[in-house]
Amino acid sequence: MSPNRSLALAVTTGLAVGGAVYQFLLTDWFFALGVTATYAGVAYFYVAFDVPLSGQYIQFTRRHDKLGHAIGIFGLSISPLALISYAKFQQPEAIGVLVWTTGVIAFLLFASIAHDQERAAA
Repeated sequence: MSPNRSLALAVTTGLAVGGAVYQFLLTDWFFALGVTATYAGVAYFYVAFDVPLSGQYIQFTRRHDKLGHAIGIFGLSISPLALISYAKFQQPEAIGVLVWTTGVIAFLLFASIAHDQERAAA
């Protein structure tokens, strides 16, 4: 897909997700802007680099690397829940934080896959 079309689709996706978060979960424009930008980035890498949604994961072969990866994944999974508990968020705010966290993880994973594809093509 052309970069201009990919960018337009990415911005539309980001605005849709950010708008839904703002309308239904958190009426804070600053947080919604962050969610919008995050999901625009996710959508861009998904469309522009044809990143598959399944079958892609990070795999390490050395034992120490596997342990470091497992510790990091554990931290990523409990941190949003810890923030929700600490800040005593109600259900809409909690769901907003989980949507944002999922977007952050997806963005980092998709950007990494896109970078690897670009490097392999060069």
